[in-house]
Amino acid sequence: MGQALRLAGVAFSAFILTGSAAPQVSAPDDSSRFEQALVELKPQRPGTVDAYVIVAALDTAPVFEREARETARVLARRFGAEGRTLVLAEDEGTDKADGAATPERLSIALRQVAGLIDPKEDVVVLYTTSHGSPEAGLNFHDPGRGTAIITPPQLAAMLNGPGIKNRLVILQACFAGQFVPALASPSSVIATAASDMTSSFGCTAGNDWTFFGYALIDQAMRKPDTFVRQFRRAFVTILEWEKELAIDPSNPQISVGSDTAGWLAALDAHAPEAAGAPVGRPPSELVH
Repeated sequence: MGQALRLAGVAFSAFILTGSAAPQVSAPDDSSRFEQALVELKPQRPGTVDAYVIVAALDTAPVFEREARETARVLARRFGAEGRTLVLAEDEGTDKADGAATPERLSIALRQVAGLIDPKEDVVVLYTTSHGSPEAGLNFHDPGRGTAIITPPQLAAMLNGPGIKNRLVILQACFAGQFVPALASPSSVIATAASDMTSSFGCTAGNDWTFFGYALIDQAMRKPDTFVRQFRRAFVTILEWEKELAIDPSNPQISVGSDTAGWLAALDAHAPEAAGAPVGRPPSELVH
């Protein structure tokens, strides 16, 4: 795994750099923890639809880091993925992650998971949270590790290259809808916080959640329902908030492939039997 990490440093140059990629401050070396988390992922179980969850905060603003850590816990429970979940984010006090996120670590994590799954039956669930740029992609920003943009073709290559067929990709970022055409397939579900032309909201640095994360992860996905209906519930909730605040709608997107019914049903079998309580504070923009 150490060799994979060294090779990934070369791959980083393939991402679109935004400004200097040279670190501005010293970043802690958490590579051992990251490698250990990869090694400790449980194997898949033949005959069972196993979900493997990867959550990545691609920006070091506290809101994205907090959202990523709690999202990983929610998705692990919601999809029965305990022991098969990786969270790439910064630590905050005793709230630990498996290592900070970078584009190359995200690629390594996806390849590691691809080597564990049975691509015919298992599902990879990916959630990223960050800022996004129109007609560009997901912004990666870490003062200690550099800045870059992950474009739709690059994220598609991260998934397609290692042969990840069944995938649920959830992207929390402005303009995230631009990823739908590149990632959509008969065996994919793609959910985004905004269309390709709109901003999403709630990314104030001190927040615990963005609007999208709060509506979908902290509220809808803690309630008994299918994922598709949970997404639709979150969509309506976000639209109501945006109307109340008189801001342009973010217009979250969802694309459900024609061959996803079987694995979606298997994942939905893990939905909670009773509603759970939200964790953290609502986005500050919603507090009057």
